[in-house]
Amino acid sequence: MSLQIAACLYIDKSGDKGRGVYTSEDLPENAIIEISPVLVMSADDRKHLDQTPLHDYIFEWGAQQELCCVAWGYLSMYNHSYTSNCEYYMDFDQQVIMIKTVSNIRANEELLINYNGDWNDSKPLWFEAK
Repeated sequence: MSLQIAACLYIDKSGDKGRGVYTSEDLPENAIIEISPVLVMSADDRKHLDQTPLHDYIFEWGAQQELCCVAWGYLSMYNHSYTSNCEYYMDFDQQVIMIKTVSNIRANEELLINYNGDWNDSKPLWFEAK
């Protein structure tokens, strides 16, 4: 599957979070806005990546989360929120991650995902969220 990013998405500054993903147009609930191929890596690769700045940009991968992956496109640039307006779905067979809106989003609003996986999961993260 090839990379697909909605034309209205763009990267911009996000306060004290660095950069984030935004939309230049209003987006409806349940819109798929990105399909990103991933590069899947082994558990040994992850041990090495965890010692580098890439640690903050990889995703756990596989049914048992035994692997990791780097996603292409904007996917690694979405910031976290416990009240996210988007959700991500992993397709292990197609080796892609999809981003879908979970609410209506206004133009120039930041698109946020919950790093725990489910858009409404309130478990603490492995780092202090800003």
